[in-house]
Amino acid sequence: MTTAQAIMQPDVVSITVRDTMETAARRMRQLDIGALPICDGEGHPVGIVTDRDIVVKCIATGANPHATTAGEMAQGEDLHTVEIGTDINAALALMERHRIRRLPVTEAGKLVGIITEADLSRHLPDATVGEFVEAICVQHLPASTDKGAQ
Repeated sequence: MTTAQAIMQPDVVSITVRDTMETAARRMRQLDIGALPICDGEGHPVGIVTDRDIVVKCIATGANPHATTAGEMAQGEDLHTVEIGTDINAALALMERHRIRRLPVTEAGKLVGIITEADLSRHLPDATVGEFVEAICVQHLPASTDKGAQ
């Protein structure tokens, strides 16, 4: 059985609920990544902030990225995680069901890694990855109205 531990990135970098969106953006730029898990003071993941969140939910709404905290951004979001020993098929099914592109991995509730689309593409068969991408992107694709293409 392949587990989440075998697929995950163990060197995951996170931010705290008290870090600002400016801090998150700077860390993403330094690490050349597009998302950071948000953890409470004890290392438990409570959310994820993406570069898109910073632009769309913070800057575009007129919020101040120097003052808006990760904790504020994480409020009201359902965060899905898996334990380190979870079978990868169960993790993949969770990601597909909830259209999740990044899945935090925990051990005893604390963040120990993250599974991303890139991790899946490196470790799973192409057909499985293709099905995953189709499943999470299907609602974002424009509906075809071309009757001649049928």
